[in-house]
Amino acid sequence: MLDSSQSIFDHLNALTGAAMKLVSAPGFWLEAGILSAAFLLARLADRRYRRRLDGFLPQGIAHVWWHIGLRGSQRLAFPVTALLLALSARAVLQKMGVAVHLLNLAVPLMLSLALIRLSVFVLQRAFRPTPALRACESGISTIVWIGVVFYLLGWLPAILQALDAVAFRFGDVRVSILSAGKLILALGVFTVVALWSANAIESRVMRSGFLPGGVKAGLVKFSKVALVVVASMVALNSAGIDLTALAVFGGALGVGIGFGLQRIASNFISGFILVLDRSIRLNDVISVGDTYGWVKALRARYIVVRDRDGVERLIPNEQFITSEVVNWSYSDRQVRLKISVQISYRDDPEQAMHLLLEAAKTDRVLEHPKPATRFMGFGDNGIKLQLRVWIADPERGVNSVRSAINLNIWRAFKQAGITIPYPQRDVHFSGAGRDQAMLTDEGNA
Repeated sequence: MLDSSQSIFDHLNALTGAAMKLVSAPGFWLEAGILSAAFLLARLADRRYRRRLDGFLPQGIAHVWWHIGLRGSQRLAFPVTALLLALSARAVLQKMGVAVHLLNLAVPLMLSLALIRLSVFVLQRAFRPTPALRACESGISTIVWIGVVFYLLGWLPAILQALDAVAFRFGDVRVSILSAGKLILALGVFTVVALWSANAIESRVMRSGFLPGGVKAGLVKFSKVALVVVASMVALNSAGIDLTALAVFGGALGVGIGFGLQRIASNFISGFILVLDRSIRLNDVISVGDTYGWVKALRARYIVVRDRDGVERLIPNEQFITSEVVNWSYSDRQVRLKISVQISYRDDPEQAMHLLLEAAKTDRVLEHPKPATRFMGFGDNGIKLQLRVWIADPERGVNSVRSAINLNIWRAFKQAGITIPYPQRDVHFSGAGRDQAMLTDEGNA
């Protein structure tokens, strides 16, 4: 450990000496002032260009590639302007015979900055823009740019040796800061490539016209999981980690799934079952418990169901496997609704059934199959009738159709003088109970 600390101090002393040598070079402060002025002018020009470009670009411009090109030029305005000013200043100083060591170093740095910004812009266009991606953009750019600075100064090998000197041993495995950083970098790079490939596959599959929606979702899920797993394996292998050591991790993962992650694994596997057997598909109208709505998305762990109130409920996949689910549009989108009503025994049931058919004439009720009425029986309070209608758009809700038909029935019955009875009970006193009631009434009188 002492040798490692001494090696780190030696590298730091070498870096400090190189920095002091650069600062003490003739004309350093002149070059530093020129670079500061170039950065300031580039920043002012960048702000002015952004304001003019924001006013020039209308919302929802028709030509997408033209829009992307202008946005890309907006990202490159600052480094490219600073690079042009630095090149011009270097040419003038060289003609005057002044040493340009700092400018020779700054030119490739600004070129690297432009390439980094362009790469980040391409990544933003390759992935969906998220707050996390925007938050990581500046950090990633700064880290990469600092690495380029150290490389151009010749300090990178000494820094890497210093990071590799700080290490710990876990049995036969040696873990240093450098190896951990390589692993994180490899995981990040390969995961980004895997996700970009998965998004490309998703966009291609979703545009396919001959694949059903459930098969599309299944292919997208499988490709994303497979690509991420392969990327993780390749990253571990590239970082120098023996993949046979993952056997212990796999055993621990199996124990964890058995004890605490079984619900997550169950939901994940249930999602694949639902996709493969096509029992639940996109835009299906379903009822799960008290939830009625249509399927908006099939995820790895849950299904998004949007109800009539605009609320999106995330229902675990396992619930669709273990509980009863009503799929209103599984094989046929036509749904039959039954509306029951009672009329008084004093009214004509045939006239009431005719009025029920007239009340069924709403915009969402289908003419074929035709609406039908049924005489269901004799009830305690009146004659039981039933109206049966068909609709073809259950995703728009069924209660709205019931409400419209019930309102038509109420108007038609009221106009025809047909009575909808309410519950009635006749109480009869017999024997001793009747005599006692009569004596009580006479006493009260």
